[in-house]
Amino acid sequence: MAETVTPEVLPDVKPVDKTEERSRIEPGYLVVCWNDPVNSIEFVIYVFQRVFGWSKAKATRHTLQVHEQGKSVLTRASLEQAEHYVHQLQKFSLHATMERD
Repeated sequence: MAETVTPEVLPDVKPVDKTEERSRIEPGYLVVCWNDPVNSIEFVIYVFQRVFGWSKAKATRHTLQVHEQGKSVLTRASLEQAEHYVHQLQKFSLHATMERD
């Protein structure tokens, strides 16, 4: 008697993108620094380098954006990390806030 072969059916499995899954679960928060007439440009560059560990060029770019446009979105982070950054910036007397992305 001839042997019958049953076809093997595999489920359609898509690879899961971990970053997509995480961003769906956890909304991001934007850390925003606002312009103020008190702090000098050099001081703000220093603070950005210290708080975020940025290069002088990146810190300067964001500082000039704050100065010329009134604000700069510095980073997108989780709630806890955004709160931490805002607190650090405020310790240096910068006007920083966070908002939901």
